[in-house]
Amino acid sequence: MMHRLIGEMKIPTETPITHIAIIFDASGKSFRNDLYPEYKAHRPPAPEDLVPQFSLVRDATRAFSLPAVELEGFEADDLIATYATHAEQAGAQVTIISSDKDLMQLVTKRVTMLDTMKDKHIGIEQVEEKFGVLPERVVDVQALAGDSSDNVPGVPGIGIKTAAQLIQDFGDLDTLLAQADSIRQHKRRENLIAFADQARLSRDLVRLERAAPVPLPINEMKRRPPDPETLIGFLKDMEFQTLTKRIASGLEVDADAIAPAGRHAPQEAAASDSSAPATPSASSKNAVTAPVNTGAYETVTDLKALQVWADNIIHAGQVAVDVETDTLDALRARLVGISLCTTPGHACYIPLLHGVTGELSLDGDTPQQIKTEDALHILKPVLENPAILKIGQNIKYDMLVFRQHDVHVAPIDDTMLMSYALDAGRNSHGMDELSSRHLDHKPIPFKDVVGSGKTQTTFDTVPLDKATAYAAEDADVTLRLALTLKPRLVSESMMTVYETLERPLVPVLTEMEAAGVRVDAARLALLSGEFTTKMEAMEKTIHKLAGERFNIGSPKQLGEILFDKMNLPGGTKTRTGAWATGADVLDDLAARGHELPEHVLEWRQLSKLKSTYTDALPEFVNPDTGRVHTSYAMASTSTGRLSSSDPNLQNIPIRTEDGRRIRTAFIAEDGCRLISADYSQIELRILSEMAGVDTLKQAFHEGLDIHAMTASEIFGVPLKEMDSATRRRAKAINFGIIYGISAFGLARQLKIARGEAGDYITAYFKRFPGIRDYMENTKETCRKTEFVSTLFGRKIHIPAINEKNNAARRGFMERAAINAPIQGTAADIIRRAMVRMPRALEEAGLSARMLLQVHDELIFEAPDDEVEAAQNVAVEVMSRAPHPAVELSVPLVVDARAASNWDEAH
Repeated sequence: MMHRLIGEMKIPTETPITHIAIIFDASGKSFRNDLYPEYKAHRPPAPEDLVPQFSLVRDATRAFSLPAVELEGFEADDLIATYATHAEQAGAQVTIISSDKDLMQLVTKRVTMLDTMKDKHIGIEQVEEKFGVLPERVVDVQALAGDSSDNVPGVPGIGIKTAAQLIQDFGDLDTLLAQADSIRQHKRRENLIAFADQARLSRDLVRLERAAPVPLPINEMKRRPPDPETLIGFLKDMEFQTLTKRIASGLEVDADAIAPAGRHAPQEAAASDSSAPATPSASSKNAVTAPVNTGAYETVTDLKALQVWADNIIHAGQVAVDVETDTLDALRARLVGISLCTTPGHACYIPLLHGVTGELSLDGDTPQQIKTEDALHILKPVLENPAILKIGQNIKYDMLVFRQHDVHVAPIDDTMLMSYALDAGRNSHGMDELSSRHLDHKPIPFKDVVGSGKTQTTFDTVPLDKATAYAAEDADVTLRLALTLKPRLVSESMMTVYETLERPLVPVLTEMEAAGVRVDAARLALLSGEFTTKMEAMEKTIHKLAGERFNIGSPKQLGEILFDKMNLPGGTKTRTGAWATGADVLDDLAARGHELPEHVLEWRQLSKLKSTYTDALPEFVNPDTGRVHTSYAMASTSTGRLSSSDPNLQNIPIRTEDGRRIRTAFIAEDGCRLISADYSQIELRILSEMAGVDTLKQAFHEGLDIHAMTASEIFGVPLKEMDSATRRRAKAINFGIIYGISAFGLARQLKIARGEAGDYITAYFKRFPGIRDYMENTKETCRKTEFVSTLFGRKIHIPAINEKNNAARRGFMERAAINAPIQGTAADIIRRAMVRMPRALEEAGLSARMLLQVHDELIFEAPDDEVEAAQNVAVEVMSRAPHPAVELSVPLVVDARAASNWDEAH
């Protein structure tokens, strides 16, 4: 396709092709997920065989001397829209190479599309033929019809043809919605009125952003011929034999004389990637001015040279340190090498296991290196010296690796956490991003050292010259970042946040991750068997309802049963022509009383429990410890909450009986018990504190059932006569208010009319006006400062709250501004508790230890004879965690229980 694009294809214009670029979707979510979390939520993950090719296709693009452009937070379509708009305004003729209907909204007299699969040009006439409206009204039609493939909701009962007719009749979406009560068809009229906000949201989801940040200026997209050696080398590396000969012939070069490229993208093209350095701030320019020179780093391969470095570190009083390993699993990784930096530009790399697969041998091709035990004999006193500051980027990983060798690194600084304290919610915190942003320097990409895809190797196979340049640069950059960011902590009043909530938590999490938790593999196997049996029974029921056997896990076959055979209402098709069978579709059908989709949903839930947990968890058991060791990310959320991965132990479902049973497989060691200590309704308590709601505060002081009390207050029902349904409504409102729930959202959650839900929210704010005042004041303050703060001073930046062109996104950010101080304060409180807990347990003479943190819950393991004392310590520390930094006027209540497994303890 690329060869045709630049060599054979004819663009329908009188002028030659002057500029060209390939636009990619960046990994991760886009701003549309902020507007609507369910956007594209039901899409399956990419096939495993495809994932390794993502980086290769970018390499292929650059091999053709074409820029590969992408931008985090935006979809490729948004960048295409932005570039097309800029080019059109400059008077250029633009051709979008795509058949994607979402791009048809961009078509004008000067912007056309080309479907290369069908060799079909798409202009205004073709768009009108497809959508029934001109391109400028395509967004309105899509907003009404929705899009099941992207999970865009639209308006129920309205398809493309109906939407087009409505827009033709009324002119545009806003006019249609304003005059919806004039529509004669009863059902259509009611749906347009009831789902007007949903239609507006859908419009914001399908409308492409035409003013996205430009990662690469258009003038850098000038078309240029490919470099023959780069392109042919790449094609040979990919073993495209026929294409290699064909292109070599066209370039008039001898393919046999060109060696394979080793899958490296050409440097000139790589420089135009979207990850190009951002403009550094003035403060970072002043802080570190020495240029980065990777050729000046030292490779340390003998003990005498290493001792010189150790002496220099002692003299300097600080050192940036970084380890290189052969895997990301710190508890299973081999220590391949260590890099050090004492001053900007003065860095080294100490190789330890390059070319070594088993016992260390310095014979043959193995390069000269220092033995690991000899290197650590010199470095251990330095790394453990309390008078020497060790600086790292995500240093928790390095500490875990060193811990495996009985080296306990302290004291520490962490540049990732400095950035997180300063810029949470505003920027990312990876080293490469920080270097580009603050130092105007793009570090060597890891893939340039070890390769990518199927040919990717481990770091122990990298030649020492390349290893030194890459590894020592990491230490050098880390030190420069520390020198840049730490002064900002002082000047921006974030030092207390960093010193009390971030840095001291690192060693605590290091010990928790190293401790792990015991898992009963036999119990998981038993649950897998039971789940299999239940699923088989479900399958029989489903097949009976369907009248035939089919693959329930096949969306295509399920869609054919539901909509072709059973003719159930509400079916929509995906771009491939298959019926959509996502959870939203099945939920809607189940809500209408159809049995088969309800059973399929239950089957899917059980299938996910089996594949994600009961089948997968045993694979995470460390063979050396016999325990599961999760990894906690400290800077992955904007609010201060920790996240868990490999495996994720924070998302084990507990709202269903089968989900809770998975927790029964997390068990204590023999002679011990697990303790679960959990904050009770902490976010509601914080809300009452921040909003100053005396009624709620009093209820918390008196230990009342807060949901029953709320129900009594807003519904006028005496507590003694409270029924479970009324209490459930109040509970949904209590927790929904924290997240800025709308009448639409509450109605959907409680399965009631939107008007009734709106009346509940109105009554709630009338009874608790302080909450409404808090919400409005918080939004207003955030609009002025573009950040909100927790009670402990953590800043959570929300710059998009002042979004001018996207009302739905702005509304989402306003809700985030309301929730972030509450959720962030709760996160800060449990962080303070975790920081204090190890010392409190030690001072009580206990050997109990923390194992897990799951949102508002801490899990401990304690010997049987320490359980009661450990529970008391946990409750005391957690309930008093805010003191003395913050004095709350509401009590923090902690529930602590002990049992042999997690489920019973919780």
